[in-house]
Amino acid sequence: MVYFDTLPTTASSSRSSSPPHPNTPDTRPTFSTRSSFRRTGTLKIERYVGQQAITISREMSPTLPEHNVPEFRAPTFPLSHASRQKPRKWPLVFRFIKGSIHHVIIVPITLHALFTTLIVYLDQSLHFSLGLPSSIVPSLSIVVGLMLVFRNSSSYDRYWGGRQGIQRIVSIVRNLTRSFLICGPLEKDGDREETEKTVRCLVAILYAVKNYLRGNWGIAGYDPAYNDLLPRGMKGHESEGLGMPLELCCVIERYIKRGVNRGAFNAPQSAMLSGQVNSLLDAFGSMETIKLTPIPVCHQIHQKQVLALYCCVLPFCLVGELGWWSIPVIVMVCFTLYGIEGIGEELEDPFGDDKNDIRMDEIIEDVRAEVMVMLRGFNSGEGIYYQGE
Repeated sequence: MVYFDTLPTTASSSRSSSPPHPNTPDTRPTFSTRSSFRRTGTLKIERYVGQQAITISREMSPTLPEHNVPEFRAPTFPLSHASRQKPRKWPLVFRFIKGSIHHVIIVPITLHALFTTLIVYLDQSLHFSLGLPSSIVPSLSIVVGLMLVFRNSSSYDRYWGGRQGIQRIVSIVRNLTRSFLICGPLEKDGDREETEKTVRCLVAILYAVKNYLRGNWGIAGYDPAYNDLLPRGMKGHESEGLGMPLELCCVIERYIKRGVNRGAFNAPQSAMLSGQVNSLLDAFGSMETIKLTPIPVCHQIHQKQVLALYCCVLPFCLVGELGWWSIPVIVMVCFTLYGIEGIGEELEDPFGDDKNDIRMDEIIEDVRAEVMVMLRGFNSGEGIYYQGE
């Protein structure tokens, strides 16, 4: 939770020549050189560690001026979207809908509960026992445990690999943005517009990668933030089999080549920039591999069959000792085992928009905000930051 304590603002700023009254305390901001600030104050960030609220207060930095920021635009802070977390009204142990996997496991749990009820009823009604020796359970438990451990570890590796891939692309976009704004060609008319267009394409690559992994082809026409970043008139060739990330990387590579021809980038620098583009495509390729390489079907079939077999054999081992109490025991066992298996399925494809997927929308929005601030400074002619010799 983020909120702001704004300082009192009056008509007196660096543009006002009327000083305060000698007997009236001056409540104006102390950094008087910040004439372009329209909103000042203290940034307060409220975080929750468990159920304990921790508030961090920070004075808004007076180092950089605002650049054509709308008057009513609320201040922000880095990673404001990706790090945003709502306070929990209830402990996680009482959560059954948002973020849980209960909707995935409710059907098998219900079926096993009904099957256990049938076994107990037949055992109580017939003149002979349906019970089996409990020595069968340990041997099956080892197999089920090993398969569930492998399933969950491989699924989380895919989740973590996808998160690393998106972060690698974010780091490359930041590095290329810094290099293009500082070292890009600015001698001829139109160079500044070309540099800005190329930097916007860098941010558009993040949107293109997200839409590619989610299968949202041609989504730029429905997403104004994405559409504004693309070069004017660019439609893409996704209907012909060409992904937008590769096409946008060609735009970046052409800009690097033109910068070399105009002497803006020397040979080692151009090689480094091209290497960054190659690394971006490598990271995209690793994420594409995760998307297109699911867990083998044979492993999924055998795991579900072994899990179902274990939960079907278990009632026969418990009915002789527990009787009708076998039903709640089986429900708890199935809830535990099928829940672990359901978590593996939930993490297998981490690029969607579910509660447990990677927060790609928020990560990309934070990067877009960073780059837009740098572009505003670049266009306003702040040579101390973006055009140094």
